[in-house]
Amino acid sequence: MSGYKTLHEYGQDEIIIEKSTFIGYAKPIKTEEEAVEFVNEIKKKHKDATHNVWAYTVGKNMNIQRYSDDGEPQGTAGIPTLEVIKKEDLRDVVVVVTRYFGGIKLGAGGLVRAYTKGAKIGLEAGKVIEKIMYQEVKIGIDYNQLGKVQNEIMNMGYFIKDTIYEENVQIVVYSRIEEKDDLIAKMTDITSATADIILGEEFYLSEKEGQLIL
Repeated sequence: MSGYKTLHEYGQDEIIIEKSTFIGYAKPIKTEEEAVEFVNEIKKKHKDATHNVWAYTVGKNMNIQRYSDDGEPQGTAGIPTLEVIKKEDLRDVVVVVTRYFGGIKLGAGGLVRAYTKGAKIGLEAGKVIEKIMYQEVKIGIDYNQLGKVQNEIMNMGYFIKDTIYEENVQIVVYSRIEEKDDLIAKMTDITSATADIILGEEFYLSEKEGQLIL
């Protein structure tokens, strides 16, 4: 998998539906243990709540999927919460929707809609982003090539992470994996093959609407 969707950060929001308060919590996680820990943390924080409904997916292929209705009628809370995560195609995410009952029963359909909304507002607060595979590319050049090379890198839309000034100049660039070869070809061309290009580690970086978030 070259990329996947997840959350950028912890998110929290709330909504009142027919006098019941629904608080949506969402968080990016890496393991099932982290997900369970977050669920327990919210349960402890809201131990006086009527329900703390939760769902999570773990793994790039969503191979772990769990949910709980936490006392709500079966199928009206946990599954709708999980379905929001799956419809957004999110990986490695946990959601908890806390409910404080306001005295008006919502019925099965109303509960499904309420927990769906509670999950959505939590996820929106956490900012849905894409994780894209990048590679670090180090480009060593002479000082007299610096301006031309920097301009070309920026014009091509690559992200310059660092510029190191030593005997020569080393420009550290983050490139999407699929765009790495274009960068190398261009750098080789404009420096007449004098650039010293070293490929570094590969890693996932966060993007929102095509823009890097570091």
